[in-house]
Amino acid sequence: MYYRIKDNIALRSWKFVPRAYYIKNDPYAKGLSEEDFELLLRCDGEQDIEPSPFIDTLVYRGLIEECVKGHAPSSWSALRVCENRYFPKMNFMITGKCNFNCLHCFNAADNAPIMTEWSYDEALDLLDQARDCGVNAFTITGGEPMLHPQFMELIEAIYERGMFVEELNTNGYFITQEKLDRMKSIGCRPMIKISFDGIGCHDWMRDRKGAEERTLAAMELCIKNGFRVMSQTQVHRRNLHTLLDTAKKLSSIGVSTLRLIRTTEVIRWITNAPDSCLSLEQYYTEMLKFMQEYKKMDTSMNVIIWQFLRAYPVSRSYSLDAVLCASGDMKATDPVCKGNRGMVGVTSSGDIVPCLQMSGYFEEHGIHLGNLHRTPLKELLTDSDYSKEVCKNLYKLAKANSKCAECKMFKYCNGGCPALGLLFTGDRNGSDLSKCVFYENGWYYKVREVMDGWRNSTQIDELEAQ
Repeated sequence: MYYRIKDNIALRSWKFVPRAYYIKNDPYAKGLSEEDFELLLRCDGEQDIEPSPFIDTLVYRGLIEECVKGHAPSSWSALRVCENRYFPKMNFMITGKCNFNCLHCFNAADNAPIMTEWSYDEALDLLDQARDCGVNAFTITGGEPMLHPQFMELIEAIYERGMFVEELNTNGYFITQEKLDRMKSIGCRPMIKISFDGIGCHDWMRDRKGAEERTLAAMELCIKNGFRVMSQTQVHRRNLHTLLDTAKKLSSIGVSTLRLIRTTEVIRWITNAPDSCLSLEQYYTEMLKFMQEYKKMDTSMNVIIWQFLRAYPVSRSYSLDAVLCASGDMKATDPVCKGNRGMVGVTSSGDIVPCLQMSGYFEEHGIHLGNLHRTPLKELLTDSDYSKEVCKNLYKLAKANSKCAECKMFKYCNGGCPALGLLFTGDRNGSDLSKCVFYENGWYYKVREVMDGWRNSTQIDELEAQ
């Protein structure tokens, strides 16, 4: 009998991850045993294979299907051997240009507009390289990505190469029915993350009159067309009073997730609104006040409170961002940041960064880990300053950071967020002070009290006993 790898399955091999496969529109690869991998290679529509329990298992798992002789797997499904390390995703800032002048933008070191942008040909070349390196999923961002003159053509080019767009970050200003129809026509259904900074506050934060009305209309249009929408909402002193009404409004129009983000102390925000930043203690306090009221709402909209907690009303459950390893059985070989380890950050100037939230700081301090206009992606993902930075493990972090190494909570927080550690301390091995404050000042217990009646999916037994 003849078998072929199904069209939604793709065999891949990377340095240190030699046997794996992707499922269409699932960003992460899954590992394979040597036996399964070798058998899948034979399922090429040409080799006559005797039915067996092993074949039956692969059919049951949805990896292969019976076929007529000569029906070969698609070019996307065929084995692709990548000599670089495994990186399944790319956060691609296709342009730095923006029609807003947001007061808090982390992409820049000052208030000067960012004018760098990938040309169409340069971007296509990078997409070719990404495909050949085994990248599978993209977050498309800017600036305002829809300002790129070939925005839709670049989206289509990703799909033409067998990759897909998982998320789209936008201010929503240029979303139209035509664009949404064109995206749907190629199967592009990303989570659309739209910035919205509160009823009555959005225009000020984005420095654009009429932005609030336009943004809410864009959200409604996306939801009407079946796209999931996440609202990315900055939190600071000037909009605290609007958050509950904002949540009610967003829930009423069908937003699936509200992400509340403490506006951090990047240089642009400090320059433009020096009195508006919340301290970590103030942020945690105000967010718990918000959750106390939000729990009373009849809503299915999830809430992500950046670097603090995630709440899921439908299941009446929550998780804590300061708990990355609830069991405490952390692996010293795990990467310091799984997000950085799995997603390549690419700026509009071509710099490769651990995450785009670090890009403004890196630019301001002259830190460069590589540039894709000068160095091929494969080289940067194999053995480079960039790969050493993002592949740094917890053992190396503990060796370089005595505060974390000596802290009994390190086994739970795993050092927290590297970007915040860098921001708070100026040290690329610095402590994420937001996690220090969380544990040292008893916020685990304060959250537990406010969220009483909801299940904590990141419960630490050692702390629960106290």
